[in-house]
Amino acid sequence: MTYISHSEEETLSFGYRLGKQCKSGTVISLRGSLGAGKTVLVKGLARALGITEPIVSPTFTLIQQYEGTLPLYHMDLYRIGSAEEFEMIGGEEMLYSNGVAIVEWSEKIAEMLPDTTLFVDIDIMPNEDRVITLQGADI
Repeated sequence: MTYISHSEEETLSFGYRLGKQCKSGTVISLRGSLGAGKTVLVKGLARALGITEPIVSPTFTLIQQYEGTLPLYHMDLYRIGSAEEFEMIGGEEMLYSNGVAIVEWSEKIAEMLPDTTLFVDIDIMPNEDRVITLQGADI
């Protein structure tokens, strides 16, 4: 499935609609370049889960956890060197939890991702629109 977002508000809305489809154990691989709108999409998804606290990119903390109708684990693995390092910080437990796990830079732990992982790619077009593509598990 492919969606074109023309604004930050539309990306937020897309994230909200995606969040409404999430259930316990949902894992989402979120891919896109810096400034593509990954955190904006997560903000919409979090809103759908009833999370009211501010959503921030976990680039330096690696993992942000939020409580809503389902727990939300937002992971940014840019600074992770290996799947072993991910295991050492307890990341695998969040992948196979009763919450929703969103993983940026998931290629670093590709072998650990569940078969049901949903892959969301955000690409920036020359006119600044975003092309959001969903692949993988049916949600």
